Amino acid sequence: MASNREVSSRPNDTVEIFKDVQPEEVSTKVDGYSNFFTGEKSSVEKVECRRESAKEMTSTYYDLVTDFYQYGWGDSFHFCPVYNRRSFQQCLVDHEYYLSEKLDLKAGMKVLDMGCGIGGPARNIARHSGAEIIGLNFNEYQIKKATKLTAEANLQHLIKYDKGDFNEAPYDDNSFDVVYAIEATCHSYSREKVYGEALRVLKPGGVFGVYEWAMTDKYDPNNLEHKQVKEGVEEGDSLPELETITANLQHMKNVGFDIVECRDLVEISEIPWYKVLDGSSLRNFRMSSLGRFTTHAMISALELLHIAPAGSKKVHTLLCNAAESLVKAGKLEIFTPMLLFVARKPTSQE
Repeated sequence: MASNREVSSRPNDTVEIFKDVQPEEVSTKVDGYSNFFTGEKSSVEKVECRRESAKEMTSTYYDLVTDFYQYGWGDSFHFCPVYNRRSFQQCLVDHEYYLSEKLDLKAGMKVLDMGCGIGGPARNIARHSGAEIIGLNFNEYQIKKATKLTAEANLQHLIKYDKGDFNEAPYDDNSFDVVYAIEATCHSYSREKVYGEALRVLKPGGVFGVYEWAMTDKYDPNNLEHKQVKEGVEEGDSLPELETITANLQHMKNVGFDIVECRDLVEISEIPWYKVLDGSSLRNFRMSSLGRFTTHAMISALELLHIAPAGSKKVHTLLCNAAESLVKAGKLEIFTPMLLFVARKPTSQE
């Protein structure tokens, strides 16, 4: 479990929204992003369009939302089991440490973080384990932030960042002792492609750990409400298409992994994971419904005064809608953001 020392998941009061983004780009980017989910295309056609343009879509999304995420969440952009006697920030770090311990990370191991965001989990895991971590990310804006924050934390000796696509990882076969991904592979156009890349770059016997987003067995694709909520999560979080727990497990097996563990960690949370978003818990005010309302009013005023760039309010509206969809999905129990996979690469390939 995490200690009470300062960790990089702590919300940063000094984050400035769109500090490093060209103001004229914001409105254009958010309109371009919205085009992936609107229009006259059928649902199937929209999914196919998002799969074909997943990299462009997700990179645009993170150009727009990274500062908002950092403002609300700190440096670690993910969900976690929530416990009564621990702050949300402590729970976030506990979740990262839990994965580190599941993968038995140790000093000297060479580890790949697929889709590392701004490096919050990598920094916490490196501190905890002493492992040498490479963070892979194709978003230039996030890579710059991750590099800066890691230098400020004096962790350059353990962590470096590479710009690249985890669907085509820029590494040789059998390069890493361990690979992990924290709520990142859901952005891939193909789970089998990204899982297959993890298998390829792992050494024989190496372990892959994933916190995956997935629809649960309670999801009914013929239920209109379920379908609308699922599509709301996909639009709000830049996802080509959410798949079921069963489908993700099969993808993992199809590429050649031996499954060590598959478990939905929602079941170990003492407080429903979505409570941090719905306003019934103020464990993280900025993420709550009241916090979002307050932030939205502030952003609207700043945009009206031409202090925030045009389009800022649209971006925050996108994130508010995403939060509402996630809360609905959580209450319906049709979605989990913390499906744990631990899988091993066979020591010999037949």
